[in-house]
Amino acid sequence: MTPPPRAVILDLGNVLVFHDNALLFRRLGARAGLSLAETEQRLAGAGWTAANRGLLGAEGIRRDVCSALGMDLPAEEFNALWSSHFTLHEAVLPRVEGLVGRVRLVLLSNTNVLHMAWIKPRLPLLGRFDDLVLSCEVGLVKPEPAIYQEALRRARCEPHEAAFFDDVPEYVQAANALGIRGHVFTTAESFDTQLQALGL
Repeated sequence: MTPPPRAVILDLGNVLVFHDNALLFRRLGARAGLSLAETEQRLAGAGWTAANRGLLGAEGIRRDVCSALGMDLPAEEFNALWSSHFTLHEAVLPRVEGLVGRVRLVLLSNTNVLHMAWIKPRLPLLGRFDDLVLSCEVGLVKPEPAIYQEALRRARCEPHEAAFFDDVPEYVQAANALGIRGHVFTTAESFDTQLQALGL
């Protein structure tokens, strides 16, 4: 019988917090006077990966997105709008909190400085994680193997000793390829069942 994992590595978006990108695009588009389709098309080329790699700071993200949409918003208004599509996944938080102290708990997220600035004060549970591997701080993004290896290093375990949960199947497959026990996250109920099957 396989022993329970010594570490649990969790994604952030659509696991601990929901992000409704269509809502974000609608709100940005409305502010810029653009249709949803036009907004999506213009932002498809914006610096998402650069922001997630930490190559764009708060002001760089504002300039990049505003330039793509042909508008100029002050930082305070833009920052509020840029994170207006997040809601906490309340149903899953108690189960995650129950893992604190039982396993090494590590966050692994493709994210940017502005989104983390909004999320951290609203999700104090992150302060109880053993470590946070944020793409914008390490300069790596999923599904690159190096970011999973960094998460393992901080989890202080071998690949087979870690369970990883992400809502993006491609990212789970990348973890599995390294020997990590990857699982596609769907709902809080399924997550509870997956943890029980792992002996947690």
